[in-house]
Amino acid sequence: MRLALSLAAVLVVVILAVWLKARAHETRAEATYPPEGQLLSVNGYQVHAVVMGPDGEDVPEVVLIHGSSGSTRDMTFKLAPALAERYRVFVFDRPGLGYTDPISSTGASLAAQADLLSAAALQLGAQKPVVVGHSYGGAVALAWAVHHPDQISGLVALAAASHPWDTGLTTYYKILSHPVIGPIVIPLITAFVGEERVAQELEGIFLPDQEPEGYIAHFGPDLTLRRSSMRANALHRRNLLAEIEALSPRYPEIDMPVEILHGDQDFAVGYDIHSTRLKNAIDGADLRPLEGHGHMIQHAAPEAVIDAIDRAAARAGLTP
Repeated sequence: MRLALSLAAVLVVVILAVWLKARAHETRAEATYPPEGQLLSVNGYQVHAVVMGPDGEDVPEVVLIHGSSGSTRDMTFKLAPALAERYRVFVFDRPGLGYTDPISSTGASLAAQADLLSAAALQLGAQKPVVVGHSYGGAVALAWAVHHPDQISGLVALAAASHPWDTGLTTYYKILSHPVIGPIVIPLITAFVGEERVAQELEGIFLPDQEPEGYIAHFGPDLTLRRSSMRANALHRRNLLAEIEALSPRYPEIDMPVEILHGDQDFAVGYDIHSTRLKNAIDGADLRPLEGHGHMIQHAAPEAVIDAIDRAAARAGLTP
């Protein structure tokens, strides 16, 4: 009996120590990388939005949606400021990531994320923006186009996850999304994994391109290590394939200018599996492969991304 009580006491101490270390890590991350923009209340949830660029009736509008494990900081590094010279730019944290509330304990669906972000854009005064999504954010942009076609003028898909694939969920995401194991493992990662490890993972995602100087310092890897963010991201990834299987048959309904960009050396989201099929699914979609580039084309080829946004805006009649 004494042994059992001693072991229980040790376990309580260990759990408390991990909790305190994880919370200290999160507190430091949030102090170092605070919200960049404003915190909105949208349908009862907090949504973090960054708005930049000129305002006015004749100014074209763009929404930027980040990918997995990201935040507004991925888009505000260089792309959003460059676009803000000519566009009214709206950048959002997706639900559960950055400083936007999670909206489901089982993982916010693509449709639910599109619902929330489109409502946030309307609240900020965006009428019918060009919606730009990268990777997982590209899937959210596609859901926006399918479910809210009256609230979007054009779509730009950047290495977007758009079609079903054959490989299963990685062990990492299986563990983190597990209803029992995930809540046990995630605090350990938050407590003991350093920003340097996340930075190494980010470098791998950029390959074969080089991570731009200053990106890590701006992006804030520690934000992705917060417990709520890791859990939300894992649940999103767990549910993504089934949601894509349900969403992709509706792509032929998309009736707006669509520009697709994808690096032909993308090892994270396969070019042929996704963007080739996306072009074939949407009448009039314009697909332009970026030779020699990988997954993070918004940083590796920003001029090509801006050109694609310009084409979508012009095709939608937002610019001459």
